[in-house]
Amino acid sequence: MEFKLYNITKLREQAKVLYQRKISLGKAPFVLEKRSGDNMTKKSLLKRIGGIFLMAAMTLSIGGCALDEEGGTSSNGNTSSTAEGSGDTIKVGILHSLSGTMAISETSVRDAELLAIKEINENGGVLGKQIEAVIEDGASDTAVFSEKATKLLTNDKVATVFGCWTSASRKAVLPIFENNNGLLWYPVQYEGQESSPNIMYTGAAPNQQIVPAIEYLVENYGKKIFLVGSDYVFPRTANEIIKKQAAALGAEIVGEEYTPMGHTDYTTIINKIKQAKPDFVFNTLNGDSNVAFFKQFSNAGLTPDQIQTCSVSVAEEEVKGIGASYMKGHLVSWNYYQTTDTPENEKFVKAYKAEYGEDRVTDDPIEAGYDAVYLWAAAVEKAGTTDVDAVKKAAAGITFQAPEGLVTVDGDNQHIYKTVRIGKVNESGLIDEVWSTDEPVKPDPYLKEYDWFNK
Repeated sequence: MEFKLYNITKLREQAKVLYQRKISLGKAPFVLEKRSGDNMTKKSLLKRIGGIFLMAAMTLSIGGCALDEEGGTSSNGNTSSTAEGSGDTIKVGILHSLSGTMAISETSVRDAELLAIKEINENGGVLGKQIEAVIEDGASDTAVFSEKATKLLTNDKVATVFGCWTSASRKAVLPIFENNNGLLWYPVQYEGQESSPNIMYTGAAPNQQIVPAIEYLVENYGKKIFLVGSDYVFPRTANEIIKKQAAALGAEIVGEEYTPMGHTDYTTIINKIKQAKPDFVFNTLNGDSNVAFFKQFSNAGLTPDQIQTCSVSVAEEEVKGIGASYMKGHLVSWNYYQTTDTPENEKFVKAYKAEYGEDRVTDDPIEAGYDAVYLWAAAVEKAGTTDVDAVKKAAAGITFQAPEGLVTVDGDNQHIYKTVRIGKVNESGLIDEVWSTDEPVKPDPYLKEYDWFNK
């Protein structure tokens, strides 16, 4: 996915000093549109000045970087690598659960982030340097997330970190990023009520997922709501929002149940759902608990025609793990689906499948993780440095034609303008959009614009 153009005048000037320093495509900023005839794509530019680069390479001792098996980079031993980019690489951290109950969701986000890194590296890198990924496993354990975040920031001294999924893991690492002035790019929808200066939120705020979903469901299915969630901060906070919203809409909460992460026996809760006869179930379960819930929901003889469900942590990757036969007809609320009809998404899906296999699917957090890498790279190019404070300042107002459509970084709260989409799972396991907002929605993590929440 090419969106980057280079300024030929600046690069010509830089070419003059290639004999005095290591080769760098250096200071040319990302631009999202062609502003003058003096801009050209990197591919065509390299053809024009490739001879200069080749001569310089022959006179310099230049270390190279190669992709390792995980998709990060490894040095050949002739380069140094620091977050500040004093060598030929810039280190970034990737911190997701690659084992445990959340691996079903997080492993693919890592893969998308590595794909973005690979694409950016193939297009010249960032500030003329290759991005080197340092990958850590949070192991679905908040204590491990804290340990690995500390390692990445203090030992590896990465320029930034892409990671986490659950709000529990994000809350666990938040003070570490704040105390060390690190920068975390968080790719998943969440409960709001937070806006840390050390986190960039590329997933949905509650007004970009939960609130519009409840409005849609009450209008189209009815006013009796049953709440099911995992027992941690996101489901409980989300449901507090929903209870206030339901009261404002004249709706009724007819049940509210929570289970530990990794829970697998939903027989009792499903019996309670049957007895309550809700118009819909709003589901905030996370991880592989969704596999057990939906299989047991179906095996109990319940269908979406009888009791509709809407999930905010079940996307294409989870549907694949659960099985399309169990999920057909159920609703989800996100900002992106593999079926989202944009030219950028067509390229993204093709690239993702080419990299990881035709049987792989994309989904909202996968796409948001991919976007995060591109947004960070654009902010670094704009700032001319990997310095966290400079990058945050530069990120404000940056736009990107993402697979989900146009996204913009809100400089006030470091969230992203996003289009809201309600989808229905089809028989193939993909999700068809059934409703969307007309344009990207401004993030409102504290729901300041909703009177019913602030009473």
